[in-house]
Amino acid sequence: MSKHLPPPGAAGKVAAVTLGFWIIKILATTLGETGGDWLTMTLGLGYGAGSLLLLGIFALTLVAQLRAWRFQRWLYWSVILSTSTAGTAMSDFMDRTLGLGYLRGALLLVGLLGLVLAAWYRSEGHLSVQRIASRRAEGFYWMAVLASNTLGTALGDFLADSSGLGFAASASLIAAVIAVAALAYRFTSLSRVLLFWLAFVMTRPFGATFGDLLTKPVSHGGLELGTGGASLVLAVLLVAGLLVQGWRERRLSVPNAPIRRSRVDGTGPA
Repeated sequence: MSKHLPPPGAAGKVAAVTLGFWIIKILATTLGETGGDWLTMTLGLGYGAGSLLLLGIFALTLVAQLRAWRFQRWLYWSVILSTSTAGTAMSDFMDRTLGLGYLRGALLLVGLLGLVLAAWYRSEGHLSVQRIASRRAEGFYWMAVLASNTLGTALGDFLADSSGLGFAASASLIAAVIAVAALAYRFTSLSRVLLFWLAFVMTRPFGATFGDLLTKPVSHGGLELGTGGASLVLAVLLVAGLLVQGWRERRLSVPNAPIRRSRVDGTGPA
């Protein structure tokens, strides 16, 4: 079997980067934060065992994704969600069980993400998510997703706890960074690949801080919805978002239907 994927290539196996993509990405990463905390903390599984279990789930979803020959919405977002929940548990394991602390853990994960992106660029000559042409490139893509989602938890915890900003202020700060990236895409000629990865990475700490805002006690600046309740609400919203996205794409595929599509993707030179 050739290592190259059939037309339209692996790029056709990852979600188109539209406004809907970013909404679902934030829902998935926030659910990853609350779901990971529910498993490791509320159920008492612990960070080490939780990391192993969630990494196993990630491996299963990743194998299914790599073996697929076309984009499958539910499978793709299952992998995204599994990287987010695994990233939550692994970051907490590094920062709390191993005692690295949020800042050192975040810096270590920044270095890891940089190594993954450097290896990807060296291998493929670009970092565009719309120009993935082999399973090797797709593998780099998913390793970058896992690293960025793990980094996001450490960075979000650092901003909310160690820096003293609190959950609401941290989420607002990260949202502002994402908004600046969106404005830069709209009004500047900065690399679309750079802006994509900046926004992609920052949606994870936004999900981490927003998830903590939903679940932490009021005395700690949270809304005290609980990890189970918040996860259930987020799961319902995520499923609803995917159903709406699928309905909209089917509607747009109807001949003579008006097409309105705005793309904010990672195309272009790195």
